[in-house]
Amino acid sequence: MKAVIISAYGKADQLYLADIDVPKVAEDEVLVAVEATSINPIDWKARQGMLQPVYNWSFPVVLGWDLAGTIVQVGPAVKKFKVGDDVFARPDNYKDGKKGTYAEYAVVKEDKLALKPANLSFEEAAGIPLAGLTAYQVIKDQLKIRAGEKVLIQGGAGGVGSFAVQLAKYFGAYVATTASPQNEVFLKEIGADEVIDYHTTKITDVLHDYDAVFDTVNEIDAGISILKPNGRLVTIAGNPSEKQKSGSQSGEKQTK
Repeated sequence: MKAVIISAYGKADQLYLADIDVPKVAEDEVLVAVEATSINPIDWKARQGMLQPVYNWSFPVVLGWDLAGTIVQVGPAVKKFKVGDDVFARPDNYKDGKKGTYAEYAVVKEDKLALKPANLSFEEAAGIPLAGLTAYQVIKDQLKIRAGEKVLIQGGAGGVGSFAVQLAKYFGAYVATTASPQNEVFLKEIGADEVIDYHTTKITDVLHDYDAVFDTVNEIDAGISILKPNGRLVTIAGNPSEKQKSGSQSGEKQTK
């Protein structure tokens, strides 16, 4: 099968098209003919070698964490899906680095699959899993957003941010977000109550006493500054310094 692989860490010019073996299907897996995949920050971080402490891959490596496509083979233990089903998924991270989704075919465990809604294209469905799951885990499981709370999503027009805006609104929060002016209409359509142009306005000048902040742009200090004493902040864009952690904890604010 054709796949886009890397044989060394580096810039985008390390990506090239190659012929590799179709991955073999385990008992609890299906083989998906990939119609669409996505590109997330983790892809270029992996390509540059930034994930080596986590993944000890040997080259060549097939990147890619999202897919949408059609099942062409099922393992004997698979019960809920069949050949011909259109699906989307965020497959497991395989330790060998050979089973990414930048390929014509990819294997996915049954418990990581979902049927693709008919009203979504393959391209639209492939953009959901990693970004959507990241937003869901932060909004529901880490920030534990509740109805009536005030939440700031820093970077609401991004992939994760746009899912986070919708989820926070679904859970009943008042949702503020930062974005460029051209994204204001879009963000209000998906649930934002307040859109702040970060080019012209500091959030610390207009927001205060927020229950939670979801930082997707590495603006941790600004996020901490608008929190209530018992507020919560989660970042996926930066690593809180010891000063930020100790400063937030001294006011009983929680930073992750």
